[in-house]
Amino acid sequence: MATSTMTHETETAPTSTSEKIDPVSVLQQLTTESLNESSQGFDTKSALEIARIINHEDSKVAAAVKKALPEIAQVIDKVARALRDGGRLIYVGAGSSGRIAALDASECPPTYSTAPGQIQYIMAGGPKALASAVEVNEDSEELGQRDIARRRPTRKDVVIGLSASGRTPYVVAATAYARARGAFTAAVTCNYGTPIAAAADIAIVAEVGPEVVSGSTRLKAGSAQKMILNMITTGAMTRLGYVYENLMVNVHMQNSKLVERGIRILMRACDIDRATAVETIKSAGRSVPVALVMLKAGVDKPEAVRRLAKSDGNVRLAIEDTVLEL
Repeated sequence: MATSTMTHETETAPTSTSEKIDPVSVLQQLTTESLNESSQGFDTKSALEIARIINHEDSKVAAAVKKALPEIAQVIDKVARALRDGGRLIYVGAGSSGRIAALDASECPPTYSTAPGQIQYIMAGGPKALASAVEVNEDSEELGQRDIARRRPTRKDVVIGLSASGRTPYVVAATAYARARGAFTAAVTCNYGTPIAAAADIAIVAEVGPEVVSGSTRLKAGSAQKMILNMITTGAMTRLGYVYENLMVNVHMQNSKLVERGIRILMRACDIDRATAVETIKSAGRSVPVALVMLKAGVDKPEAVRRLAKSDGNVRLAIEDTVLEL
């Protein structure tokens, strides 16, 4: 299996989720739990000053994520291959990290027409934890192992554990379990040298530093994790050919907004008028990819469908009538 390429580790992470460590000393070493000097006296500031401080700290997030781009790229390709070969992407998280994972997973079907089971999330505390805090569950290794075991991870799958601190027992245990079952595993965290990094095949670390409100990792850490997941799924879907140029050609036209988006995408991609776009989409069975291949390759619907099947749904390769390779 692949291993982490990180070179910035500052401490040795425990190799077993059952290893007992002093939680107080660990918290003191985490940058996400440190005091932020830039927000001293935060409670005395005006609304505008508060906004400026938060905005200043937020400006550091993209730079932190940038340092992890090599690891992010590796995970993008792993996810693309897994989805192409019939596997799944399964996120595991707790608290804010779990809610961010759920958001990313739920947005892929309408954006890229992925099947509901292709991209999943597991949340400590279950779906009810999305709206109500059930944070006690995140301390249970047993629940983490149980919940991932129910999904039966295999070598076909990619499992990504999200933990801003890098030490959430539920997430660490679930990630370790998936790795032991042969799934490719990745960690998304905001601290170096953590148990989640040790549990995964590769670690994506965005060290955003202390939060404006100490320990409130829904702030910079949450923003970093959202950016990383955006990159992973957008990158994987693009590698699979569900994006043509920079257009969302696999959009699932389930409501009036998405229907209109599909029409405009076809108009832009093929430089045609609205009437032609509407008529072609109708003749293509309300499928933008099929319509696009029909127009770009000058073929009928059956041939466009055949080409898309041959290319595993890669629109550009279907137009060129070639085979997808990752």
